[in-house]
This record gives sequence, C-alpha cells and structure tokens, in this order.
Amino acid sequence: MSEKQSGLVYLITGGCGFLGQHLLQVLLEKEDKLAEVRLFDKHVDSTFNGHSTDRVKVQVIQGDITDYPMVLEVSRGADVVIHTASLVDVWHRVPEAVINAVNVKGTENVISACVENSIQYLVYTSSMEVIGPNVKGDPFIRGNEDTPYHVNHTMPYPKSKAKAEKIVLEANGTKVNGGASLYTCSLRPTGIYGEQHQLMKDFYMLSVRTGGWVIRGVPRDTEHGRVYAGNVAWMHLLAARALRERPQTVGGEAYFCYDDSPYKSYEDFNMQFLSAFNFGQVRVPLLVLWFLACFNDLLRWLLRPVCNFTPLLNRYTLSIASTSFTVSSDKALRHFQYRPLYDWDQCRARTQKWVDTFPRNNDKDS
Repeated sequence: MSEKQSGLVYLITGGCGFLGQHLLQVLLEKEDKLAEVRLFDKHVDSTFNGHSTDRVKVQVIQGDITDYPMVLEVSRGADVVIHTASLVDVWHRVPEAVINAVNVKGTENVISACVENSIQYLVYTSSMEVIGPNVKGDPFIRGNEDTPYHVNHTMPYPKSKAKAEKIVLEANGTKVNGGASLYTCSLRPTGIYGEQHQLMKDFYMLSVRTGGWVIRGVPRDTEHGRVYAGNVAWMHLLAARALRERPQTVGGEAYFCYDDSPYKSYEDFNMQFLSAFNFGQVRVPLLVLWFLACFNDLLRWLLRPVCNFTPLLNRYTLSIASTSFTVSSDKALRHFQYRPLYDWDQCRARTQKWVDTFPRNNDKDS
C-alpha cells in the first residue's frame, strides 16, 4: 500500500458494488478530512481510479475478502474500514458454504486485519434481514432496534448476516496492536434502491420478458421500508465520524437505516419508477402465487442435477414480499444526528433519471 498521507484513509470492502459507488461519492463530497479511499472488490471497475482529486486519492484494488493476507495488506495504514462486501442471495443461486465464506469468514478476516494493523474504527453494513421479515408473516410496523420480534431465519443469507453482525458487535472494545481499542457498529438498511440497483433492473427485465406485463399479487396493504443508497452512504459516514468522536456511545451498537421514502410494497415502489414504460398490470391471487412459488421450489430441486434453476419467485421471496416490515431511524438520530442527506423528491429524481436510461423498444405499447 501507499505511504500514509496526511488525512483519513478509508477502506471500503465491496467498494465497486452498488452501495460502494454511493459511498465513494458521499465521502468525496462530505468528508473534509479525507486523504485516500481504497475500493477493495473482487469485481473491480477501474474507471473509479479516475475519481481521484487534487486532495483525495482513489485507489481500486482487486482482491477477495476470503483471502486474509490480501485483506491484511489492503488495510495496512487505513484509519476507518467500511465493510460492505457481502454475497446477497435469496434465490439459491450460491452454495451456502460460499455465502458463509464471504459473509462470515470474510468479516472475521476484516476484524483480524483491524487488530493486526491497529485500525480502531469499523462500520459494518448489515441488513434489516438479520431481524426480518420472518417467514411466518409477522408484521413489523415502524419498529426500532428494541422492538420485540420473533426472528426466524430459513435462508443462508440472513443467517450469515446475523452471524457476521454478532461477530462485529462483539469485537467492539477488542485491543488492537499498540494497545488501543477497536470500535465497531453495524447499520441495518431496509431495501436499498437508487442508481445502479440491480434488483430494480431485474424487475424491469422480468416485465419485458412477459411481454410488457407486470404480475401483481402482494396484498395491497403490504408496506415495506425502502431507503435511498445515497442516504445509506451518508449514515455510514456519520457513523464512522461518531465512532471516532463518541466511541462510548456508538461502539457496539446496531442501527436501522431508513429515510423518508414512502412506505409501499416492493411492487408499488418499483412501479412508481417504471410507470413511464406503460407496462400492463395483471393481479394474480396470492394463493396462485403461493402455488407457483412452491412449484418453482420443486422444479429447482428436480433440476438441480442438470442445471441451476433459480427464478426470482420462491416461497421465501414471496413470504418476504408479502410481509409488512417498516422501521424508524430514531436511534441513529439520537446517537449521531442522522437525517437524510437527500429528501424524497431528490431520491426519486436521481433514481428516475437512471431508470429512464433503460431501453424502451420492448414496451408493451411500442
């Protein structure tokens, strides 16, 4: 790694991913003490090297979070680590062992590297799914970090995120080389959206493949909390500052991450951005969707010896989509004065500008 510069050095694992891109933008715009940002990712985008400024060096480094010597080297000289690297899979596309290697073992590697390299500040990107929604369909309405809820994980992804978050929070107060302490906190975003959001693009592509029709089936009164990626990035920056300035308050704590985006079902939320494509809408009874999800799961099991059949709809994704889950970010407001950097009108406009770049030649009415 390069020689330590005057100013803060941030390491972002998963730095070329969806959230990593927004983190880089917010850091460059809002962190006055910044000297260097290292974007560490298995799948790199070298164009990010061009984001360096006269004041801040941006360095893209290809590597694997499961490779400890590599993690140790890339973190040498860093002041703050934002650990976003994660495998997100609720469709059975990735083997459980691989998910655990990245999400759990990778997190252990980051913590070990912090200890060995005397790094004191670690912000972990967790997920609301460490809490829920659970597969029983129990609603969680405007809940906070202390709201009782029956956590019931059935998929490797939420299990791995819950385990990784526990490891991070328990590492708070660990002595690093030189005798100082490691301070950690965890952020739990609700469903993140914004520019470069792959799931929103997948939703669009599915509608294109069905001939311009959107299949609807989630109960109309279902509510989900969605949060703009730029505001998630902003909360990470505020949390990192608070770890440096008020570690006794923030260290060892987990925070839900939400802004003022409207509470809607995933279907309704995505459709407000895709309305310009004039997709037709067909409402299917929830029971029919449930049988289709069961059929997809059965088909996936039957086809497993010959191919990896992983449709978006399965029993887990349907139960999650049909369960209301909304949170408040009051704790983050109290502990480090988090308020959204972008209001809803800005979030909507910035996301819509990106959505408007989707091809239109397959619109239903074209």
